Amino acid sequence: MKLLREELGFSQGKLAEVLGVSRQTINSIENNRYSPSIELAFKLSRVFQKSIEDIFIYREEKYSGKR
Repeated sequence: MKLLREELGFSQGKLAEVLGVSRQTINSIENNRYSPSIELAFKLSRVFQKSIEDIFIYREEKYSGKR
C-alpha cells in the first residue's frame, strides 16, 4: 500500500485526511499491524482505483480443529 500511496504523491497524513482516519492507522496498515475494516478497504480501493485484492493479500489461517 505504501507504494500506491507514494505513486499518488500522498504522505501518510494526506491519505489519512482523505479517508477520515488517523495517520497512525495508515502507518499500522502499511506495516501489517492492522487490517482495515471492509469499509476502509473499499475507500482505499476507490482512492487507488484498484481492486481490494490488488491492494491487500489475504492470508487464511489453517483450521486446526481446536477451539
